[in-house]
Amino acid sequence: MDIKLTAFSHGGGCGCKIAPAMLNEILASMPGRLVHPDLMVGTETGDDAAVYRLNDNQAIVATTDFFMPIVDDPVDFGRIAATNALSDIYAMGAQPIMALAIVGMPIGKLPAQVIRDILAGGESVCAAVGIPIAGGHSIDSPEPIYGLVALGIVHPDRVKRNIGAKAGDTLILGKGLGIGIMSAALKKGKLSQEGYRQMLESTTQLNTPGAVLAHMHGVHALTDVTGFALLGHLLEICRGSRLGAVLEFDKLPLLPAALELARQGYAPGASGRNWASYGHEVDLPEDMAEWQKNLLCDPQTSGGLLVACAPEVVEDVLDLFRQQGFDHAREIGRLVAGEARVKVA
Repeated sequence: MDIKLTAFSHGGGCGCKIAPAMLNEILASMPGRLVHPDLMVGTETGDDAAVYRLNDNQAIVATTDFFMPIVDDPVDFGRIAATNALSDIYAMGAQPIMALAIVGMPIGKLPAQVIRDILAGGESVCAAVGIPIAGGHSIDSPEPIYGLVALGIVHPDRVKRNIGAKAGDTLILGKGLGIGIMSAALKKGKLSQEGYRQMLESTTQLNTPGAVLAHMHGVHALTDVTGFALLGHLLEICRGSRLGAVLEFDKLPLLPAALELARQGYAPGASGRNWASYGHEVDLPEDMAEWQKNLLCDPQTSGGLLVACAPEVVEDVLDLFRQQGFDHAREIGRLVAGEARVKVA
C-alpha cells in the first residue's frame, strides 16, 4: 500500500506553527503566571525551552515540539520530528537526557506498520545520542502528529538564551535555509531526489554544537531557527536584547535545491503569515525580489542554530560548526545599537 503521509495533513513540519502575530494575541490575554524563584526561563521572551534550577550545579531544560508530516516516508518523518524537538535542548546549551513521545494518528486510515515506522524513526534519533524515549501519550486524531517532550540538563551558569546579545556581536547561522520551500515543492511532486537528499540531510542533523557553545566565552545569545523563519527568530533576539540587526542577504547559507525552487516561486503558506506578523519590523532593499523575501520568511523545520557572539570568537564558533559537520555555517550579519528592527542589506 503506497501511503503519502503529507496527503493526510493541511500543513507540514514547523510550517504548522500558529503565526507569530496570532500567537502573541492569544498569549496577551492569558492570566498572570505564577512567579517561581527557581524558574530561570519561562515564556517571557519566547525562548526555545523552559529552564528550572534544581541546585547550584544543575538546571533541567524542558520543551515539547510536534507537527504533521513534512515528508511521505514514515521513518524519515519520525527522524525529522525527533531531531527538531531535541534541537530546542541544544539551543539552550544543554545536553538531552530523556524524551517522551507525542503521538496522534488517524487510526483506521494509516496501517499499524506505518505508525510503527514513524515511532522507530524517532527512536533511532534518540538512540544515536544515547537517551531513552521513556513513555508518552497517544490519541486517535484526524491528521498524523508526532513529536517529543524533550528534557535536558545544563549548569545554571551556562544556560544560553535568545536574549543577552551585545551591540557589535556577529551573527552566525549553522544550517542552510529553504526547508519550507522544499516541503512546498515536495507536496506538489516537484522536489527532485537530490533536493530530498539535501532536505533530509539538513533536517536530521542534530544541533549538537549548542551544548559546546554553552562553554564558549563570547557567545552571548543562542536560538534555533524554526517555524517563524530567520527573520522571526532574529527579531526575538533583537527584542530581548534591545538591539537592531543588519542581515547581509548575499551571505545567507541557502540549500542549493531550495534556491532554484525559490526562484521558481515555490513557498509555503506560512511564509506569507510570517511576513504579515513581523514585516513592519523589517527594512528591505527596494529592489529585493519576492523569492528573496520568501527565503527570509521561510519556516524551517529542524533549522540551524543562530548565534550572536563577540567578533573575536567568530572563527572559534565557525570551527566548531565545521568540526561537527555543519558545512553551511556562515557569518550572516551583526547586531547594532538602536531600535529592535532588522535591516536587510
